Amino acid sequence: QVQLVESGGGLVQPGGSLRLSCAASRSILTFNTMGWYRQAPGKEREWVAFITSGGRTNYPDSVKGRFTISKNNAENTVYLQMNSLKPEDTALYYCNAVSTGMPYWGKGTLVTVSS
Repeated sequence: QVQLVESGGGLVQPGGSLRLSCAASRSILTFNTMGWYRQAPGKEREWVAFITSGGRTNYPDSVKGRFTISKNNAENTVYLQMNSLKPEDTALYYCNAVSTGMPYWGKGTLVTVSS
């Protein structure tokens, strides 16, 4: 059973930064892709970043230029650096990993952007 554990969420002022971490219970090289999703209250879960096993990244327009996904294969950890945070970035952020079509999810870490 794969476990993904997120950390790094918290309360931050608009314009601030946070770095989220996702620690996997096995080598992240076994996953085809890893990514981050978020779900705000009353809204559907949406994708915010992904990274392939080869290191290719992609982002939706809503976070492009502000969020950066990266990974440390030796530490089996994926990161999401979030800069220039906006109130609309407030959400529960989930780590996702996909291996041969099977998705795995963490339990989420809460990010609140408010003054």
